[in-house]
Amino acid sequence: MAEEVVVLGFWSSMFAMRPRVALTEKGVEYEYREEDLPNKTSLLLEMNPIHKKVPVLIHNGKSVCESANIVQYIDEAWKDKGPTLLPSDPYQRAQARFWVDYIDKKLYEAGKNIWSTKGEEQDAAKKVFLEILKLLEGELGDKTYFGGESFGFVDINLVTFYCWFLTYETIGNFSIEAECPKLIAWFNRCMQKESVSKTLPDPKKVYEFCLFLQKYYGVA
Repeated sequence: MAEEVVVLGFWSSMFAMRPRVALTEKGVEYEYREEDLPNKTSLLLEMNPIHKKVPVLIHNGKSVCESANIVQYIDEAWKDKGPTLLPSDPYQRAQARFWVDYIDKKLYEAGKNIWSTKGEEQDAAKKVFLEILKLLEGELGDKTYFGGESFGFVDINLVTFYCWFLTYETIGNFSIEAECPKLIAWFNRCMQKESVSKTLPDPKKVYEFCLFLQKYYGVA
């Protein structure tokens, strides 16, 4: 009997892109189901009754929630398929989890604050956002990927933010590449991977969606 592997997501969610990149990297076939977030399906509410949000991975009827947790699950559940996403060394694994936790706690909110504010508040948000990226750029250093030579856990959990960069830059009127050239070079390197390029949406489409969000929330 074939495995049931389903991802519930929303097209512009950087978090919902993560499991799809990870599954593709591991060579696992899956079904993607787009959620209408204002009208959540009964399946989403059943499979994620606590947070009621995407992404959700459904593996043979059992649900796994929270994007970074899902990526780790994918690595462990299909340990014999494709590349290993998390380092085998306990210290390196702990470091990878630390940086993903940092990304989750800091980067999304900082980016959102750029498009959801104006004036001095937006200027402050841009400063915070760039400080976070510069710290991540420092951690990357001269390595090919965050884990060294292989595309892995931290890369997957960070690269999905890239499709929102055009939005942040256009609305905030600044250049990320001018401030973080090594990090942008890393993003471009990741985009050469099919698992990334086929999952991430067109940045222009994301920008248009964000303009709609600005009007919806009364920011524009």
